[in-house]
Amino acid sequence: MALRFDDDFLRKLEYLHVVSRRALAGQNRADRITPMRGRGLEFADHRPYAAGDDFRHIDWKAYKRLNRLLLRLFDEERDLPMYLLLDVSRSMAEPAKFDMARRVAAAICYIGLAHLDRLTLLPFTQGLGQEMVGRGKARIFRVFERLERLEADGTTDLRASFQAFATRPRHPGLVVVISDFLDPGGFEAGLKMLRTLGHDVFVVHVTSPRDRDAGGFGDARFVDAETGEMRDVDVTPRLAAMYAQAWDAHATELDRFCVRYDIGCVRADADRPFDEIILKAFRLGRFLA
Repeated sequence: MALRFDDDFLRKLEYLHVVSRRALAGQNRADRITPMRGRGLEFADHRPYAAGDDFRHIDWKAYKRLNRLLLRLFDEERDLPMYLLLDVSRSMAEPAKFDMARRVAAAICYIGLAHLDRLTLLPFTQGLGQEMVGRGKARIFRVFERLERLEADGTTDLRASFQAFATRPRHPGLVVVISDFLDPGGFEAGLKMLRTLGHDVFVVHVTSPRDRDAGGFGDARFVDAETGEMRDVDVTPRLAAMYAQAWDAHATELDRFCVRYDIGCVRADADRPFDEIILKAFRLGRFLA
């Protein structure tokens, strides 16, 4: 399913990059400081000088006061590993919905790469697709090519996909999950798994007006987009309302779950501008921490 990333889209991404730098100013260093002691910018502590240490790190002012050779230690700033898990199952196949998911993914990848973070893009359905790893803004065109080639197919299994993600050793970082979360097995177990791995987790809930709309009244045949299971139903106004309520309950439960487990969450409606969605994520104060 082709998706064109044109010049106008690139201009929006650059604007988002500028906004993200402003929104994140003063946050990144505090959030990315590691307990490792190294050659960085933030002073951390002293320790006694030992033979072989770099004499350039001796604190001569402390020597004058204490008559002891002390070495200045610094907290080390490290790159933030970013893992973007993109749902490419058949329930995402509605063009507007899948385009929104890939545009949001492109925006997140661009901003992450522009901040020189290490990015790993992982499509998933019942497991993980081929992962793509990169660093630096120049890699964004490879990301675009990969996103444009993706097709929405297969069934959703969040738990199996995230379990496959957990089987490989990975440095703790930010995990962004872009999905409609329409999994018969539920979303809870998979998201809990990501949290137990020590990652900061952020959810982009991709939705479409068609998700909650029964499509009219009267006799209708409902077909499960992923399994192909069919069911003939007489859609009454009451049943259509219950259908919409069931979808609203699903979305509300996802929101509540994310609050309960300290997972950032933003809803990406297919009929809204993608840049508005990304900016809302920044305003939550935890996106690309």
